[in-house]
Amino acid sequence: MTYAINLDRRSLRGGLAVTLALLTTVSCASVPASRAAVSEPGPSRNPGAEPGPERIPNGRPGPGAAPGPSREPAGTPAARSVTPALPKPTGAKPVGVTTLHLKDTSRTDPWVPSVKARELMISLWYPATAPGRRRARYMTPKESELLLKDGEITGVPYDVLSKTRTNAFQDAEPAGRKRGLPLVVLSPGFTKPRSELTALAEELASKGYVVAGIDHTYENVAMTFPGGRVTTCAACEIDHDPAFWTKLSAGRAADVSFVLDQLTARRPKTKAATLIDPSRIAMAGQSVGGASTITAMVKDTRILAGVNTDGTTDGSIPAGGLSRPFMFLGKPATYTPGSGRPEAATWENDWKLLTGWKRWLLLTGAVHLSFTDYGTLVDQLGIDVGAEVAGARSLEITRRYVGAFFDLHLRGKPQPLLDKPSPRYPEITFCTVKTCR
Repeated sequence: MTYAINLDRRSLRGGLAVTLALLTTVSCASVPASRAAVSEPGPSRNPGAEPGPERIPNGRPGPGAAPGPSREPAGTPAARSVTPALPKPTGAKPVGVTTLHLKDTSRTDPWVPSVKARELMISLWYPATAPGRRRARYMTPKESELLLKDGEITGVPYDVLSKTRTNAFQDAEPAGRKRGLPLVVLSPGFTKPRSELTALAEELASKGYVVAGIDHTYENVAMTFPGGRVTTCAACEIDHDPAFWTKLSAGRAADVSFVLDQLTARRPKTKAATLIDPSRIAMAGQSVGGASTITAMVKDTRILAGVNTDGTTDGSIPAGGLSRPFMFLGKPATYTPGSGRPEAATWENDWKLLTGWKRWLLLTGAVHLSFTDYGTLVDQLGIDVGAEVAGARSLEITRRYVGAFFDLHLRGKPQPLLDKPSPRYPEITFCTVKTCR
């Protein structure tokens, strides 16, 4: 099995391009805006790029970072034959999911101005009355193909990720009373699809949440609209200076507010949305999706609480501070306070401006993808990405702590797990801006 691993140093604040499903260092999609909507995969990207540093939060190299090693699979035959599967949710309810195509005609697309309306695809997970007949697809074969080709990965079937077994049933009958359930919005990392947070979404839905995963159009390697139209990463072609990240976060905040408008409208487009209690809304995201959670909370007071998993933030909290509950969850290699790393400094700065309930948690042994589905999927494919904690374990911990955070702040249920270190999860360290324990 052969891997050619490239990283454009201008790219990847979201961490791993979507071949992140298999690697920790990859190339960002470099697709001209004129080709941002395609039905065929584009050519290999950045063929002459040097190997990038490993474990870079949001894709920006830190001072003195060393080139990351290539990752060889630990068992080629198994990687060829395995059917990846997401861990089962632990809640009592079966999970349903439906897909929505939304169009915001009040604004042009920020990355392709010739597109006069901002189009989004979202997945809406929810508790169901009973299992359905058809499990939801993790992603399409074309999306899987483009993700793998973007990282120049060979030796596994190009459709392998599309075969990932999920636990949600497509369009199953929703369970619950009208306006009775809290809503959690999920935003993925830059270049990543909304599907990367499926296991977290299924877990929350099985415990009585409605969960909306947003694909931010032209910001990931491949996204499919109804009818088969595929958009790719126009935003990857733009210089990634500080103004870019400000624009990216602001655009995601606008996406989230629009989605909230649609889901809480008097006549939403799907029956599952009628379950949402508009007075109990929160948000979480991975990488730039986590950083954008802060921006969205600042812009939209409907979002009562937020979680940032492993995302470098960009100073969007105003001087007056943010008083709503917030939790950081990241890896020690990047976000240990006092380390002098510029990424950790962004959390230190935000910590001082978070004036309400707050936590700073670090997961020992994690890499960037450990907080997503891909930590466990790469393990199943026999591929070593350098994590010292097993993917299934890191995903269990992520779901447990993020779920506890939402249970506390959207349901008012006490959560001792969030008060101090737990012997059940010794991998989690509690930090402040000065120290960790």
